[in-house]
Amino acid sequence: MSEPILRTRGLTKRFGGLVAVSDVSLDLFVGEIHVVIGPNGAGKTTLTNLLSGDLPPTSGEVLFAGRNIAGHASDQISRLGIGRSYQKTNIFLPFTVFENCRLAAQSRTPHALQVFQRAEGYADINGRAEEAMAAAGLAHRAQRIAATLSHGEQRQLEIAMCLATKPRLLLLDEPLAGMGPHESQRMVELIKGLTAGHAIMLIEHDMDAVFALANRLTVMVNGEVLESGTPDEVRSSPAVQLAYLGGEELLHD
Repeated sequence: MSEPILRTRGLTKRFGGLVAVSDVSLDLFVGEIHVVIGPNGAGKTTLTNLLSGDLPPTSGEVLFAGRNIAGHASDQISRLGIGRSYQKTNIFLPFTVFENCRLAAQSRTPHALQVFQRAEGYADINGRAEEAMAAAGLAHRAQRIAATLSHGEQRQLEIAMCLATKPRLLLLDEPLAGMGPHESQRMVELIKGLTAGHAIMLIEHDMDAVFALANRLTVMVNGEVLESGTPDEVRSSPAVQLAYLGGEELLHD
């Protein structure tokens, strides 16, 4: 097995007397989907915020491609190759799908753009935006205003914007939230298709989607890792069945 693209060791976040994430260690590999599950308040989103730089850790390491990025600002971490989505869709609603993706791609430009040159003249930026739209299944929606998209398509657009930044690791926080069955299935297929060339950490409550997607599964409770392993290992864990799903649900697809 190759080395993990991201590795945490002893990652902890305290808010005063509250320990939101406690001594969490996990490995994320390119080509795999690592799903993190747990009840509300388990620390899943806080963990994601620590990896993306939205929050600094209290202690512990976050090693990305061998470099300790714990405490780095979110823009620095993003430029290193970590993209993330949020529980609440985070896009530019008045802009077209293409414009949203172009703005994301533009954020990776190592120099300032020329004020008097039209945005359409930057072929490399526009090319990355088009590639991202295609990868997210939105090429046919390029000129649609983002506000007019369905909820599922807006979630796809947020992933497309991540892809336009050329990440190696994607952190996806409940990308299926609020979707109906058809949109959920489309998102599952999209995420599966992103494993080539990416490591993915996914937070999700839809258990059908979890077991359809996960190569590895981590269960968090009260900020701690209760169990981590393959889906079958986690499915058969008595501790997980008792603490998280009441004893039976996880036994069945």
